[in-house]
Amino acid sequence: QVQLVESGGGLAQFGGSLRLSCAASGRTLENYIMGWFRQVPGKEREFVAAIPRAGSFTYYGDSVKGRFTISRDNAKNTVYLQMGSLKPEDTAVYYCAFRYSGSPYNANGYNFWGQGTQVTVSS
Repeated sequence: QVQLVESGGGLAQFGGSLRLSCAASGRTLENYIMGWFRQVPGKEREFVAAIPRAGSFTYYGDSVKGRFTISRDNAKNTVYLQMGSLKPEDTAVYYCAFRYSGSPYNANGYNFWGQGTQVTVSS
């Protein structure tokens, strides 16, 4: 059974940092594009970052570019999201997901999702 478990969320102060982890079981992540999305109540899920299989390049949403870094450790079957210069508008539930192919920006194409981890940034 495939399972993605996010961790590392919590409360951070404005300008602070957090590192999210997404650990997989039941599936080898190295064959998949990995993505991070976030969602606040009443809004659509927003693309945050993605990293392809080889990890040689990365994709970021405009709102996090230059502040967040996505990385993967295929040996640990884990994907990370290092978040820095946090702002209150980064407050959301953060989800990791994987897909085999296609645009990394489109949430609809991801095959499997974790349960999410809450990130709250205070001003």
